Amino acid sequence: MADQVLKVAIIGLGHLHPRSYMPLFNMVPQTKVVAVMEPDTSLREPFAKEFGLAAYSDLDVLLNREAPQIAAIFMPHVDCPSAAVRCADKGVNVMVEKPVAASADGAQSIVTAVRKNKLKMTTGYCWRLHPVAREIKRLIDGGVIGEVIGGEGRCAAGRLTRYIDGQSPWMLEKAKSGGGPIYNLGVHWIDLFRWMLSDEVAEVSGRNVKVNTRYDIEDNSFAHLRFNKGALMALDISYTVPDCFPYGRDLYIGIRGTRGVISWAPAYEGQKDILHVCSDDPALSGSPRRNQEFELETVKGYSGYMGREYVTAFANSILSGGEPPITGEDGVAALRVVEAIYQAGAEKRWVEVKR
Repeated sequence: MADQVLKVAIIGLGHLHPRSYMPLFNMVPQTKVVAVMEPDTSLREPFAKEFGLAAYSDLDVLLNREAPQIAAIFMPHVDCPSAAVRCADKGVNVMVEKPVAASADGAQSIVTAVRKNKLKMTTGYCWRLHPVAREIKRLIDGGVIGEVIGGEGRCAAGRLTRYIDGQSPWMLEKAKSGGGPIYNLGVHWIDLFRWMLSDEVAEVSGRNVKVNTRYDIEDNSFAHLRFNKGALMALDISYTVPDCFPYGRDLYIGIRGTRGVISWAPAYEGQKDILHVCSDDPALSGSPRRNQEFELETVKGYSGYMGREYVTAFANSILSGGEPPITGEDGVAALRVVEAIYQAGAEKRWVEVKR
């Protein structure tokens, strides 16, 4: 099993990420992309030719002829459940690009099919695999900042036009995408906080701000998440980063506890990540304030180093029989929180998160 190479099929090309996943699959020795399925000939044929793949316009034909072990699904969120369930019913493990579906129930239908067929499922919450995120979780688990009181997460990336330019205009239609930035970007930080705190969100409040007049999704979302153990986390999620902002992204994670604080503004490729830690914990008595530097290996492809580790971890979970670090259940949990945020914004009240 250690030498087995898993055949991968790319399902859907009308998305920002399929092309940037190809370097990741190519550098992970446990995976090999063999085919692509995309109904749109203008997208399918150039992609298949560039990467030397068998090309299909029909998913069932691909599954029958190629018998892949992994389906990497990059479709409009509303279409992901149907495609993923068909793959699972054919015995294919699925990587469904986050946020998995246009509803939490849709995501749950994939999880149900995957579990029924004793397969593996994952989704792209790869921030868990960043060394700084792992160190933050280690510090929290070790009690270095005491009991977590609260914190904040900021994730602002690009403008709405990037989805037009990236051949995925469906992202701007709520019926197909599920929603705006809180749905597509905010889920990253929701998942990261759930994982870092080893806790679930109990209730939320939120407001959505719509600036654009052409589309039915919001441009900005602001929310508070109250976790079961009492921590209160704030989210500031947006598609309104100015063009002049460095790298087109404004990212930040901050966590406050009874003994100290942690803060991190994720860096960009070729730069060092700096983790700021300030704590009264005796473990840091020699250096109560410190800046830890992390210099990641530069890796081409979606999310760079994190993306490669994500693909590797999923392939290894299939080959070893273990669970991937990010499961389908994690995808469902993040969407339950997002749906509660939308409900809270519409009803102007705190809303409990469904289980």
